[in-house]
Amino acid sequence: MSSIEQFKVERARLVRLAAGLLDDRAEGEDMVQQAWLRFHGNATVIDNVPAWLTVVTTRLCLDRLRSKVPQPIEPTDQADSGVEGDPADQVVLADTVGVALQVVLERLSPTERVAFVLHDTFGVDFGTIAATLSVSSAAARKLASRARTKVGTATAEGTAADWQVVDAFLAAARGGNFARLLHLLAPGVVVTADAEAIAAGTPARVEGREEVAAMFDGAAKAALPVFLEGRPGAAWFQHGQPRVAFDFTVARGVVHAITFRAQQDVLASLTRRVAAQGRESPSPHH
Repeated sequence: MSSIEQFKVERARLVRLAAGLLDDRAEGEDMVQQAWLRFHGNATVIDNVPAWLTVVTTRLCLDRLRSKVPQPIEPTDQADSGVEGDPADQVVLADTVGVALQVVLERLSPTERVAFVLHDTFGVDFGTIAATLSVSSAAARKLASRARTKVGTATAEGTAADWQVVDAFLAAARGGNFARLLHLLAPGVVVTADAEAIAAGTPARVEGREEVAAMFDGAAKAALPVFLEGRPGAAWFQHGQPRVAFDFTVARGVVHAITFRAQQDVLASLTRRVAAQGRESPSPHH
């Protein structure tokens, strides 16, 4: 396989990772392009191309973050404790992180941010994170743990309102922010559709956080916020008319289900929500 073909296989994953680290899709794409230039210009044999590209892309993102944010003193680099079943080795996605993710990330140092996003969002092992940051595995775990504590503090004020979750999901989908989508979805999230929506081209069923996030990544650009039977939702509009409604089931600050609905009576009952207005359900006579 040529270097171009190898890179094409990894590009989408790298863009998602870089966009998650920088919280900016365009900047993430810039970092991946720089990684490609380094990969294409590399004359040595690379044993593990995906791992090499992950490390290079992450380090480029880390440099970009450090150029924006002063780096505080890092935790002391200690030897591995060797404790089996360390809680930090488990992927932990805080239920309420999704809506507040940008604020949360801005409270983390660059290395905390890298450890948190790589591990808690993308499930990267601490050995790889340690090698990327040039620290021990114990120090990498400490960075992730410290970041998780800050995340918990930032999100302890309470669960976001359903409309905030829906609107944050739509924004993340339009912006191609895969990391935010992941944090806004419950692990067992499922997407289903009624017969009319399936006939209009929607999938019949999609299950799982990563699968649903991938489905919406960069999508929903024509979706607008609406009320659907009194609940905050969204709808895809074409020529000013709703074609498919997105019926969200939200609990504890994350999306547990999305149902595509295209029955005419459902579409006829939709009420538009306007940004910064109409956050509450309209009264029944409306």
